[in-house]
Amino acid sequence: MAPKVFYISDGTAITAEVFGHAVLSQFPIEFEALTIPFVETVQRAQKVKQQINDCFITTGERPLVFHSIINPEIRNVIFSSECVDYDFLNTFVAPLEQHLGVQAKPILHRTHGKGNHGYETRIDAINYAMENDDGQTMKHMDKADIILLGVSRCGKTPSSLYLSMQFGIKAANYPFTEDDMDNLKLPESLKRNKSKLFGLTIDPQRLHEIRQSRMENSRYSSLRQCRLEVKEVEMMYKRERIPFVNTTNHSVEEIATKILDITGLERHMF
Repeated sequence: MAPKVFYISDGTAITAEVFGHAVLSQFPIEFEALTIPFVETVQRAQKVKQQINDCFITTGERPLVFHSIINPEIRNVIFSSECVDYDFLNTFVAPLEQHLGVQAKPILHRTHGKGNHGYETRIDAINYAMENDDGQTMKHMDKADIILLGVSRCGKTPSSLYLSMQFGIKAANYPFTEDDMDNLKLPESLKRNKSKLFGLTIDPQRLHEIRQSRMENSRYSSLRQCRLEVKEVEMMYKRERIPFVNTTNHSVEEIATKILDITGLERHMF
């Protein structure tokens, strides 16, 4: 039976999930996880405590609980349950208070709330990424922080959205299609923003598999076409001296981080 894990917070629980996943990913076993956000009252905390205790009774094993709860009264309710408790915030807050000589002033929803600094910047970036996805319009390329290039289905859209959602970066993306292959070149709006261009590429076999799931047994998804497009686009990157990364074996988080590392774009956490 997979070990049980609870991610609990009086906010979105994103912090607890991220920390918890990072820790548990070090272990070569599967976990059964349940995320419980917005535990903002003692009454709700009591219900969550009952869930944890029921889990212990059912399995005979105390579940792991990762939480980031600001309110000490609510936190103590969770702590009193039959669990193995990992309190991320307070593990680090007390030592930091001592080191900085400043008393922490916790505010609910500060980490991921709407009032968080830069919230509007992030929303603007998300809207920009959606409006400038897949070359839908070339009118606003000058406003981009970065413009991702690549063949269809190489990871441009998810990478653009992740950069905007996570870091508030205005990321446009532009596809090179089968029709471009005979005379592959940069459109004028991209040439004008050449310093913002960043290429994505992918192993042709993996591209073939992805496209097959979308348009099976078509020219678009054929291995021959995939090889041709990838080869032509990579040659253009090198000819135009556009930096690029191979997305084949990387998650969207890793792709975005590589882009930021190579380009030197400033990253902000919201």
